[in-house]
Amino acid sequence: MKIRKSLWMEYAILVLVTLVSGGARYLLWDDLGLKGEFPPETIGFSFIFLVLSWEFFKGMERYMNRILPYSKGLALRISVQLVIGAVYMLMVNRLLFMVAGKYLEGSLSVMFSMTTYATFATLSFLINSIFFGKYFFQEWKKSLLRAERLEREKTQVQFDNLKNQLNPHFLFNSLSSLHSLIMDRPALASEYVTNLSKVYRYVLVHETKVTVPLREELEFIGHFIFLLETRFGKGVDVKIDVSEESKSLGIVPVSLQILLENCIKHNAIDPDAPLRINVTAEGNSLRVSNSLHPKIQVMESNGRGLEDLKKLYSFLSNEPVQVISSESEFSVIIPLIPHLS
Repeated sequence: MKIRKSLWMEYAILVLVTLVSGGARYLLWDDLGLKGEFPPETIGFSFIFLVLSWEFFKGMERYMNRILPYSKGLALRISVQLVIGAVYMLMVNRLLFMVAGKYLEGSLSVMFSMTTYATFATLSFLINSIFFGKYFFQEWKKSLLRAERLEREKTQVQFDNLKNQLNPHFLFNSLSSLHSLIMDRPALASEYVTNLSKVYRYVLVHETKVTVPLREELEFIGHFIFLLETRFGKGVDVKIDVSEESKSLGIVPVSLQILLENCIKHNAIDPDAPLRINVTAEGNSLRVSNSLHPKIQVMESNGRGLEDLKKLYSFLSNEPVQVISSESEFSVIIPLIPHLS
């Protein structure tokens, strides 16, 4: 279908050029001092000439792509194609002079002949330039796609590295909390282990997925919140308010864990002044906000978490990740996107 549409467009342009050039010849016929009346059949001859020339140049482009592709030598390929095109057009020009001789008075002046040859050589250059331009445009698009793919892969690697960096740190803290529970509260320790295993199972199951339904991410984050609340007690208060409609939209796996970890990492935990974290859905976006209890010194932070999250979402959504900070609250708003498997 695409090829047929392209062919119709090519021939529509050829018809237009034929009619314009035919009209110009008709208006200038007497001014050029040509013999007889303007012959209408020359319009048909012009169309045939244009079609044959266009098909010749198209065929030459395909043939040259096989025997001398641009990748083997750009300058050589362009030079050879220009020379072949110019020779072809000059031969056609000579043939046209022979056929049109009956309309010309006497012999042609040197200036007229040189001008005509130059015009046909220029026409050859212009037609070839269409194919050269098409090649450079396609290469430009390929380079953009390659750059985007490389940036996407780089960002994904950074995000994966971020998750890997968080996991050992999180595991160390979790095991420390578990150690203190085993002797004092064995029942709670058992429940703690169950939730911890579900957290890591989720990470392993979804590590290769682009997005997951928000419903699954919230179920996972429930286990994660249990670990936080067990570890910090009343020092952390997490509330979630998300509509059923929003839960069907997609989110990058572990995004919420990273945002919650970010809240814990940058704020002091005090049971007398709990760190309040709210997870809410606002249309097609999810907001994670926390009260501010900034730590004097933040340990084990590379400062890249939110930046990598922004880059990753920039490839998946037209809506950016927003970071909003005030004197009392810090919020991150991430777009919810159609679920991609």
